[in-house]
Amino acid sequence: MPSSPATSPPPEKPDLIVRGPRVVRPEGERAAAIHIRGGVITAISNFEDVPPGVPLHEAGDSVVFPGLVDTHVHINEPGRTDWEGFSTATRAAAAGGVTTIIEMPLNSLPATTTASAYREKVAAAAGKLSVDVGFWGGVVPGNTDQLAPLWEAGVFGFKCFLVQSGVDDFPGVAESDLRDALPALAALGAPLLAHAEIPGPIEEAAKKSAKDNASPSPRKYAAWLAARPRAAEDEAIALLTGLSGEFKTHIHIVHVSSSDALPQLRAAKSQGLAITSETCPHYLTFASEEIADGATEFKCAPPIRERENREKLWQALGDGTIGMIATDHSPCLPSMKLPEQGDFLRAWGGIASLQLSLAAVWTEARPRGYSVTHMAEWLCRNPARLAGIENRKGSIAPGCDADLVIWNPEAKFTVDAAQLHHRHKVTPYAGRELAGVVESTFLRGRKIFDRGEFLSLPHGQVLLRGKI
Repeated sequence: MPSSPATSPPPEKPDLIVRGPRVVRPEGERAAAIHIRGGVITAISNFEDVPPGVPLHEAGDSVVFPGLVDTHVHINEPGRTDWEGFSTATRAAAAGGVTTIIEMPLNSLPATTTASAYREKVAAAAGKLSVDVGFWGGVVPGNTDQLAPLWEAGVFGFKCFLVQSGVDDFPGVAESDLRDALPALAALGAPLLAHAEIPGPIEEAAKKSAKDNASPSPRKYAAWLAARPRAAEDEAIALLTGLSGEFKTHIHIVHVSSSDALPQLRAAKSQGLAITSETCPHYLTFASEEIADGATEFKCAPPIRERENREKLWQALGDGTIGMIATDHSPCLPSMKLPEQGDFLRAWGGIASLQLSLAAVWTEARPRGYSVTHMAEWLCRNPARLAGIENRKGSIAPGCDADLVIWNPEAKFTVDAAQLHHRHKVTPYAGRELAGVVESTFLRGRKIFDRGEFLSLPHGQVLLRGKI
């Protein structure tokens, strides 16, 4: 008697469906129903395809978007938790629709430049995470022997500074240090993220300022702009593109601010070099001409530049020269911003914007003709690709974690710093009207934030490379 043909068991019923007329997927925006089981997206179906008895979240007319992936965040724990910390940073992330963070190796103490320091950071995160968090390791002079142990322990890549970082425990590297580290990184297949400013032009600017009796007052933003000239960034990017080609290593340029460097990045792309880059919401929002005297909440490095420069950065995003946007969320104690003195040259440089990145970018993107699908590429998919987690994060697709943010692109709000969930409320966005209100955030299928309220205890996970 012939055997019966094998049949597959029917697919298990989802335990949640999220649906809406504006679901943003890699191929575009359309009406769809997202089927979720066990925290993972199992299927994307037509809007009407909802089995009976399955819990349903209706997005209404709002956008259903992948949870944002922010690959440039300074949480500062352990060691400088009074600056920020895992609890406050990840709550701010959840409120802003950010569901995955890859955290920088500084300004925590110890810096994440050894495997033992990495283990301390992972231990410090336990039980405090509202969203998922992974970590970059650090490249500093003399730690090449730690790169493989850090990689095997689970970091997603490595960060370096080509200039002083601002903290003594994370010194900048010279070309000789990079030539030592890059073969090891190439052998591992690990990306190097580089703060691209070199000391020479900065030192020359300082000498010029010391000789020039007409130098601007340190309360004027022009003094900071002159102190960090474009040449420092442009020459660093030239060095890094050359080294990437020589060592066949993926080098990612963080927080591009100088539009003068864009031709180099376009040339590297056309030559097939493994060079990628990001810019930040503050470079896309603000202009140096508009920064008031003493407004040190705007200080960051590299500096915010002119209006014309800002527009060229937007054009570079549009043509793919710059592939992504990350916040460089870098908070500090409010006193370190020297609000009474307003001294741009001595104040700490760093902008806190983790909770505001989606709205800040959308506010500027829409009037320039960009769509929510561009936003998903810049804020979700390409950052996930940089970290090597695109199989689980950054897209609404079967097999990905059900990390979702539902947001209203038409709604506007005025930033009230007191309502931010960062540990400290200093931000240049205070009082600014932004478009794009986050309504709900889901992490692995669980609603963690809804209309201003946190709905569950922290259940974010530490992400380990090779185990996601």
